[in-house]
Amino acid sequence: MSTEFPVKDLKDWKGAKAPDHRIFEGRLVRLEPLSVAQHGDQLWHEFNGPGSDPKLYDYLYYGPFEQRADFDVFLSEKANSLDPLFYAVIDLANGKAQGMISFMRINPTHGTVEIGHVYFGASMQRSAKSTEAVFLIAQEAFALGNRRLEWTCNNENFRSKGAALRYGFTLEGILRQQSIGKGRSRDNAWYSILDREWPPLHKAFQLWLSPDNFDSNGQQIKSLEKLQGECKLK
Repeated sequence: MSTEFPVKDLKDWKGAKAPDHRIFEGRLVRLEPLSVAQHGDQLWHEFNGPGSDPKLYDYLYYGPFEQRADFDVFLSEKANSLDPLFYAVIDLANGKAQGMISFMRINPTHGTVEIGHVYFGASMQRSAKSTEAVFLIAQEAFALGNRRLEWTCNNENFRSKGAALRYGFTLEGILRQQSIGKGRSRDNAWYSILDREWPPLHKAFQLWLSPDNFDSNGQQIKSLEKLQGECKLK
């Protein structure tokens, strides 16, 4: 049976490197180790304050938080976790933490890792900042030698599913009754990017994030999906 990509001989496979808490910085955002002391006030305001997204917690396993003390306990647990390994997303324009993101299900032996707990406040949603945050962590995943990057979400979470496809992930299937969240059964959608698929996606992200791709009103000139198609053809 022929395949588009032949099976890769991995007899000399040495594994990927495990991620650590080094800082990644782009043009719009910086990813740095999550800290209650440094980021707690800003994230509490982003996630729970006036103007926060009322649907933010709909498909997360945690929250919403009525009390700041409960949020700080949650944040402390995440800051001390090694898998998932959490980063705060800092808006370089104002120096404020506006979101969180993590590596999770880290498996250097097999070269697989997931982008998880994508937890962006209203200030980041549907913005170039959110795209750059995902790009920075995906770029690091493959720089570490991973063969596969994953994205999973509740199958009812259409915002997350749409984001996964926009970022270039491929839907692999739906795991039925895969987990339970907040007293409800969850079917989870499973997506991936493979190492051989990353180079044209990487180039498309770079082109999309370039200042040259935005007009004087901050509107994109070419969509990320269009650039992905163009880069795959080259």
